Amino acid sequence: MNWGHSSRQSSKKSSKSDPGATGPASHHLPSTDDQQGELTVQIRWLIRRDMPEVLEIEQSSFAAPWSEEDFLGYLRQRNCIGMVAEYNQQIVGFMIYELHKARLQVLNFACSANHRRLGIGSQMVAKLVDKLSQQRRQEILLEVRESNLEAQLFFKKLQFRAVRVLRRHFDDTTEDAYVMRYRLIESESDDDQQLPHNRISFFDAA
Repeated sequence: MNWGHSSRQSSKKSSKSDPGATGPASHHLPSTDDQQGELTVQIRWLIRRDMPEVLEIEQSSFAAPWSEEDFLGYLRQRNCIGMVAEYNQQIVGFMIYELHKARLQVLNFACSANHRRLGIGSQMVAKLVDKLSQQRRQEILLEVRESNLEAQLFFKKLQFRAVRVLRRHFDDTTEDAYVMRYRLIESESDDDQQLPHNRISFFDAA
């Protein structure tokens, strides 16, 4: 399974990456274990020498993969961060995300085809959740293709909610995207909000 990425930007600003601020030491997410066991991985910042392995995962995961220049264009921006999951000195997953004033925005996220359903994606999302703070960034947003039911269910198990539909969002198709959100503290108004009706609604027990 791959989790999906945002449509590519049309213009890229060249600037230095900034690791940003981190939040509380741990926020607990539920297990998503329909996996056959779980690998414990090292999660660290993405560095230039990781790019060949990251590109290999990207190309095997997406019908319209990012190029190396797409990756570098994002990572040159001051508010954009890359991280990788490493197991036995091999890159088995990566995530690209942006730092905004009140949120984190996931742009690209995938695991190696040979290391899926082993808890790697859950560990990477948990690492991102640990960067949230009640005083600053309180939510994570990402976009998932309307047809990518597996990704929708994965994020739903990690307490993400579909909050908006983006019509004809992707560069390579006319497909819609769901905006999914994880919020550190959900308010009563969030619970009352009218959310999009989509296939996630039929999988409450998943």
